[in-house]
Amino acid sequence: MIVRSAVRRSAYYDSITLMQAQQALRSLPGIVEAGVVMGTPANLELLREAGLDVRSASASADDLVVAVSGDTAQHVEAALSSLDGLLRVRPATDPGDQTYRPRTIATAARLLPGANLALISVPGRFAARVAREAATAGLHPMVFSDNVALEDEIRLKQTSRSRGLLCMGPDCGTAFVGGIALGFANRVRRGPIGLVAAAGTGLQEVMSTIHRLGGGVSHALGAGGRDSSEAVGGATMLDGLTLLRQDPSTTVVVLVSKPPDPGVARRLLAHAAGVGKPVVVAFVGSVPLHEVPDTLTPVSTLEEAGILAVRLAGGAPRDLDGEGGGWFQAAKERAAVARSRLGASQRYLRGLFCGGTLCAETVWLLESALRPLYTNVPMGKARPLTSLGRSLAHSVLDLGADEFTVGRLHPMLDMTLRAGRLGQEAADPEVAVLLLDVVLGEGVHPDPAGALAPAISAACTAARAAGRELAVVASVCGTDADPQNRARQVERLATAGVLVEDTNARAAALAGAIVAGGTEGDEMWTRISPRVPRAKPAAPWSQPEGATAGDAPTLLAGAPRVVNVGLARFAESLRAQSAAVIDVDWRPPAEGNRAMLELLDRLE
Repeated sequence: MIVRSAVRRSAYYDSITLMQAQQALRSLPGIVEAGVVMGTPANLELLREAGLDVRSASASADDLVVAVSGDTAQHVEAALSSLDGLLRVRPATDPGDQTYRPRTIATAARLLPGANLALISVPGRFAARVAREAATAGLHPMVFSDNVALEDEIRLKQTSRSRGLLCMGPDCGTAFVGGIALGFANRVRRGPIGLVAAAGTGLQEVMSTIHRLGGGVSHALGAGGRDSSEAVGGATMLDGLTLLRQDPSTTVVVLVSKPPDPGVARRLLAHAAGVGKPVVVAFVGSVPLHEVPDTLTPVSTLEEAGILAVRLAGGAPRDLDGEGGGWFQAAKERAAVARSRLGASQRYLRGLFCGGTLCAETVWLLESALRPLYTNVPMGKARPLTSLGRSLAHSVLDLGADEFTVGRLHPMLDMTLRAGRLGQEAADPEVAVLLLDVVLGEGVHPDPAGALAPAISAACTAARAAGRELAVVASVCGTDADPQNRARQVERLATAGVLVEDTNARAAALAGAIVAGGTEGDEMWTRISPRVPRAKPAAPWSQPEGATAGDAPTLLAGAPRVVNVGLARFAESLRAQSAAVIDVDWRPPAEGNRAMLELLDRLE
């Protein structure tokens, strides 16, 4: 096998272009594997694990690295020579779309009367600058981009608040405002439950659960994963709670986060207690909350948050162990059957997630039952994984974490990384269970189950050829109203032999039970068991007499009118929902040159 690589210094290309160039290289004659990524340490390690020894230790995160393997030197060199042409191909768009795209946010805001929100998905090192432009133009920034400097996030949220704007993000993947799904968000029924979350897929899991239980969502406001840290202080979550308190269409509030900083948690709980509406608190993976006001109901899992929110809003959802009773017993029986098919060497679980909060919830549920457990989502007794390219013992990975997404598409959009990792884990003779999340909704892959199914089937077939049976467990986060249709996605996975559970918590528990067995999983089952609501259940909050939609805060008064800066698919998603949107023809200032950008920043 011939392997060649090249490095382009200080080269900027958007992640869609990189993915398309990588796919095009793979389709060329004689090419076995190809990688086109920014030269971060994580990306270089992944290339090496894929057999693409790039020998480019001097590459930095600003450099483009291309590596190709093939059957002959001629084919490999031809592939490398074609790279420039492939990078000049613009991302696929509707060929009939000749719409004018302004170059600046200010112009876009003038062209779209009533524009009030900017959806920003440019590379992280440019995102703060773009968000400041949006705030200056009077737009609420929703910053989808990750890898934004912490000090930039703090300054951006302070600036936005001083202008009376809500800054969602950075690293805010999901929001639902006025019936419109923004970023990676699910299509759900409108209703009285409002959500604020520093947890993108946590927000999606609770929203989707509410919808599937018959409830509805008023608004869902994302804050970004670092919002509940000590440094950021819960700035967006506090502002979001205030907005939902003022919103007459919201009667019940759900607060979602990975474990917040203790001081921030106290501030959030104190503010939530003053909302004047029942609040469900899902601090996933944190120590149980006891001394909280009666209007707050702490829960342990995202599923439990959805169930209790629907109940507090006056609905009658099924219980976790509801109709026909017995999900716990049935799950234990399914686990026993799967365990009976394992070989003597098979003892480890490997979790490959695209959702950070879903991954965190899984780590928290499993860390009591599986030892040692390694992860890149530090929590409880789980240990940090030293090499992201190679799993150890029981391992649960968030493939959407910052270290995996610099210069490459998020795994909710591009299944390449996870499909490759599936094969790698399945080839390990000590692996018994593969655990996955499949996330649906606007903006994500159009058919994630269909894209993963061939990799799952190939992994199971390879293991079977080696005399082993693999158990594959998954949950599907989404609704039947999503473009992908949840029922069809579940069917695709089931056809590929996957054990599909209703929620992430259930999938984690089933997968853990397959490898834990005996009494080792008792604590895990306790953690997922439903709790008695602390709040006054069945006493739905009443809308204040005389309240109207006109009393809602400006951002929540209707469907947002959006200036989109970055991924075109987000604008396409908004148009599909009949939302008003205008695209900015964005290019990195100073052609992305870091030194010139720093100079421009000093001049501002």
